[in-house]
Amino acid sequence: MTTKKTNTTHFSGPASIRKETILIVDDEKLNLDLTSVLFRNRGFRVLTAPNAPDAIDLVGREQPEIVLLDYMMPGMDGFAALTEIRQRFPDTYVIMLTGRGNERIAVELMKAGASDYILKPFLNLDLLERVERVLKVRDMELRNRELMRERNRLLSEIESWNRELEQRVEEKSRELQKVQDEIILTEKMSTVGYLSAGMAHEIRNPLNSIALYAQLLRGEPEEPDRLECLEKIEQEVRRIDGILRKLMDAVKRPRFHIREVSVDSAIDSAIEMFRSRIEMHGIRVERDFRCIPPPLQADQTEIEQIFTNLIVNSIEEMPNGGVLGVVLDRHGHDVIVRISDTGRGIPTENISKIFDPFFTTKSSGTGLGLYVVLRIVNTYNGRIDVTSEDGKGTTFSVFLKAPDGASR
Repeated sequence: MTTKKTNTTHFSGPASIRKETILIVDDEKLNLDLTSVLFRNRGFRVLTAPNAPDAIDLVGREQPEIVLLDYMMPGMDGFAALTEIRQRFPDTYVIMLTGRGNERIAVELMKAGASDYILKPFLNLDLLERVERVLKVRDMELRNRELMRERNRLLSEIESWNRELEQRVEEKSRELQKVQDEIILTEKMSTVGYLSAGMAHEIRNPLNSIALYAQLLRGEPEEPDRLECLEKIEQEVRRIDGILRKLMDAVKRPRFHIREVSVDSAIDSAIEMFRSRIEMHGIRVERDFRCIPPPLQADQTEIEQIFTNLIVNSIEEMPNGGVLGVVLDRHGHDVIVRISDTGRGIPTENISKIFDPFFTTKSSGTGLGLYVVLRIVNTYNGRIDVTSEDGKGTTFSVFLKAPDGASR
């Protein structure tokens, strides 16, 4: 049994300042020895292998810069070894040596990844120059690869920075839009408050006079027709006075009394207030109290008004039945109440207007219900969101700041 021997020769001598490693692969020992001496004297670290499998194993372990590979060898030939080395170890460059060269073989070898092709017998100086040239090409190509990797890394970083910048611009734009919306809302409230105070003063004076004269007439001898007219007058006076009260409540906070308010109880009270209308329209209530938050420090009437206004809106959107959803939950520092309906939904073009004072798409109503809800929610530093889908319904989400304490 013959054991294959792999030789490793380390460079020495005065030219040993070089760092490159060269692997010489040839099945003829004399060629290996002579070529090894040539490159060792030029300062290379020299490895040798007598066959292709040993050469591939050495390349894997030692990672030489250059392989001088004989084309004609028993077993695995140089072409097969070249193909495997270039596939598995792309940083190792291969120079082919052959004594039977022709143009077709040269083209095939270069296509397979050979860096050069040298015919035997060769001049030592020519071989050294060809190896030096391939080393220079290798150095340039490896640097180019590194530069390309660095370029791709920088492009990736720039792309990431651009995405981050776009996100920050988008966030700042949203914040700016929110501030502008708040400024516009404040201006609207100020304008509405000014107009409402003037209107209430001017309208209530003649209303008081009309009511007084109606009461005086009621003291005269009774006449059925006259009494009926007087009742209608008084009814309309009360209706106008109610509208004025709503208008004033919308723009100016009425008297309030801060105390502990249970949100779950306020929701239940609002539902019970409209129980008869809910049953009359065939509406099913789906009540989902996922947690009971600790009581809020607020005015009971104001908190209940949030839910009554939202619930009555939902009922009016479902005249022929549907589902009224009420969800109570808590997330972090927020008490969350979601009131939803399965009505017609709000047209997209109206979503941004629904909280504006006097905006309404109904034939009757003041258009102040949602405006009052927004004013109250803002009073308690909360917020209200709305989502709607045409033909599928609307959901109002109210977020109020929860006091410290565990939910029940």
